[in-house]
Amino acid sequence: MQTTVYDEREFGLEQQRQERLSMQTHGQEESRDGMAKALGWFSIGLGLAELAAPRQVSRFIGVQERPTLLRVLGIREIASGLGILIQGRPTPWLWSRVAGDALDLTLLGFALSSSESDRTRVGVATAAVVGVTALDIISSTRHSANGEPIHVQKVITINRPQEELYRFWRDFQNLPRFMKSLESVHTLGGNRSHWVASGPAGSRIEWEAEMTQDRPNEVIAWRSLEGADVDNWGSVRFRRVPRGTEVHVDISYSPPGGRLGSIAAWFTGKEPGQQVQEDLRRLKQLLEAGEIPTTEGQPAGPSRTAILSSLFRTAERQRR
Repeated sequence: MQTTVYDEREFGLEQQRQERLSMQTHGQEESRDGMAKALGWFSIGLGLAELAAPRQVSRFIGVQERPTLLRVLGIREIASGLGILIQGRPTPWLWSRVAGDALDLTLLGFALSSSESDRTRVGVATAAVVGVTALDIISSTRHSANGEPIHVQKVITINRPQEELYRFWRDFQNLPRFMKSLESVHTLGGNRSHWVASGPAGSRIEWEAEMTQDRPNEVIAWRSLEGADVDNWGSVRFRRVPRGTEVHVDISYSPPGGRLGSIAAWFTGKEPGQQVQEDLRRLKQLLEAGEIPTTEGQPAGPSRTAILSSLFRTAERQRR
């Protein structure tokens, strides 16, 4: 009888703990959703102001009047706000606000360097945007806390036999020859290998992986092992077509810094989908032409900042 009473008491205490945990989690979710909704309404309000009164907004923040540019920014704000409030998953729209904040800060930075701007007002506006950016990042990170991985799917057709492509890819030490961020791959025996890649800001990322599927000439699949700097998994499939072989790449990974790391990568020119597509183009050049054209000594393509600067100057010319 004493054991039964003890068990019932423990069961009751466990129920109380679970109820408190549920209430705490529910409270955190309400706080998280409340912040997201507030940012959504703020985004809509700001967007409407930029659409309806772009000249007044320009004078208020101390920049030159650019109605067209302000209206474009207003449409972006409204779209983000509606996405946050209406869509069931606000996470992508919250991160779109972070990307928009980066654009706003870039434009304000250009305005600060202009002699025609009211630098005091621009400075105050910049400080306000920095504060809002911090809130956007906090809200986006909270909604990304479940660790949603990044998925990349790409396909390319290479004019080489299916068997040749499989053999080339199956020798993992060939991969750094066309994967720009991959430094080295060493086989460890069996189905295991050790990978080293360059990460953000000059960092180095390492992991061990094992093959989970290997069907000759058809598919190779892998996953990282415990202790990896970046958890990742994926597959590459080879499909014979009249013009050669279709290579289907499907990669999933949890980026360093979560979604924030992914957004930051876009602004440094290392967006994952773009990077995988460029790697596949280099593979095509290597196997079809026998070499990968280099760009050494050639001018580099425009950076994200240069593109934004060009847009800013274009808007200024239109105003004049």
